[in-house]
Amino acid sequence: MSVKKANMDMQTILIVILIGIAAGMLSGLVGIGGGLIIVPALVYFLGFSQHTAQGTSLGLILLPVGILGVLQYYKQGNVDVKVVAILAVGFLIGSYYGSKVSLNLPQTTVKKIFAVLMILIAIKMLFLDKPKVDKKIASTNTGIIEK
Repeated sequence: MSVKKANMDMQTILIVILIGIAAGMLSGLVGIGGGLIIVPALVYFLGFSQHTAQGTSLGLILLPVGILGVLQYYKQGNVDVKVVAILAVGFLIGSYYGSKVSLNLPQTTVKKIFAVLMILIAIKMLFLDKPKVDKKIASTNTGIIEK
């Protein structure tokens, strides 16, 4: 089953809006959304193929949908514009070649790669990440009082 482009019913539209809201909320909250939320949601709630879900998710990031969230982080000094520009170039190249590889693999293989990647990231974040010292907090704990 897949969503018909010209003829979506109200239930499908609401599901798509809820997926977008969930992805946007998580993106703004912890910097994730596209692949981690949208792809599985499109596959399991709307019956998209893995390839169609991935292509749809990539289509989303082509538009400046995250601009309001980015502006909030930018106002607080939490966006490194130089890194964003470099990442964009890498993402552009990587998405081109990644999509070519993905489209030449069976969907079951792509789903398994996706699932393994999510598991590995979760294991790393849960068990292998070392706490990092916040530089702002560290400077106040050293006895240096900023005026």
